[in-house]
Amino acid sequence: MMLRLSSISKHFGGLQVLQEVSLTVPERGIVGLIGPNGAGKTTVFNLITGLLIPSEGTIDFLGQRLNGMASYQITRFGVARTFQNVRIFREMSVMENVLVAMGYQSNYSAASVLLPSPHLRRAQRREQEIARELLFKVGLADQADLLAGKLSYGAQRRMEIARALATGPKLLLLDEPAAGMNTVEKQQLMDEILKLHESRLSLLIIEHDMRFIMNLCKQIVVLNFGRLIAQGTPDEVRANPEVVAAYLGREDEPEIATVFMPS
Repeated sequence: MMLRLSSISKHFGGLQVLQEVSLTVPERGIVGLIGPNGAGKTTVFNLITGLLIPSEGTIDFLGQRLNGMASYQITRFGVARTFQNVRIFREMSVMENVLVAMGYQSNYSAASVLLPSPHLRRAQRREQEIARELLFKVGLADQADLLAGKLSYGAQRRMEIARALATGPKLLLLDEPAAGMNTVEKQQLMDEILKLHESRLSLLIIEHDMRFIMNLCKQIVVLNFGRLIAQGTPDEVRANPEVVAAYLGREDEPEIATVFMPS
């Protein structure tokens, strides 16, 4: 098993955000993490990536205990993520944004940068080639030299995926990757994610577009008020009475609720 969360709980003082949540992501798996607003989904991502420390329970990645590790250490082990709110360097080019994400793998000394050797120049050219390959994977190769702030919102989210891929992950966590995209962009994104999956990358995806996530993932995990209420195939989750009850009637989740209503 690539990732295993065992009875994870998180509380802030008297506020219980997650309660004994257990889930797994198999090698080469693609798992959806869903739930109404405030269910605790992004908290799960923050715990996996070291931004938060579990109050109880354990997180294991390829046999390595992640509890208490710093975020950069977890990244080095092969876990990368995107964020719910896009975080980019708007005044840098798309290419430069990706190269910055690759920087943690570089071991350049200050002297070598000030007096670049042929070896350093070759290494930098290779990094640019890799960055262009990653942008090609997310459909942004033709916008590599554009300022990141000039990209559409959907393109910015795809650039974020390229930046996450630049760290060389084995497991990619995507937090609402389809947010702000139109129908055509969502289909393009789905195709790109499936290609990443075919390249042996495992994925855990938070998404509010229920049709998107159910067409993409074979396994779905459902949270509600910090508690795991269901997991299984899309059909099993769609038919689960507790999941239906969690979504139906919520004014803040109108599009999701319609997925569970009888046709």
